[in-house]
Amino acid sequence: MARDPREIFNEFRSGAKAWGEVHPECMPAFTELSKAAMKPGALDYKTKELIAAAVGLAARCEYCIVHHVYAALKAGASRQELIETGCVANLMGGGPVVTYTATLFLDTINTFAPDFEKK
Repeated sequence: MARDPREIFNEFRSGAKAWGEVHPECMPAFTELSKAAMKPGALDYKTKELIAAAVGLAARCEYCIVHHVYAALKAGASRQELIETGCVANLMGGGPVVTYTATLFLDTINTFAPDFEKK
């Protein structure tokens, strides 16, 4: 049975918090790197989150996939933009990436997209 994207998302958030508590120098440093990397510049934040979602797929990292799909949707990405992002990741990563795109990636889009759709 597939894992629930909300469960994975919450597990990551609580784990990151716990990691920050046990190593108070490492996680804050990573958080600062993340802020610097995701800061809008020539690429806007949404585009950077779409790239991060594609890299998460290519790395086959469940936590990265869920976190960055959520963040991309929150930043205003559409379902179609995410679908095309997944398609490019499939091109670059082949069959192993397709397995994550067809399952967790798509489940995550379907789980979180309604949270950000305009009503």
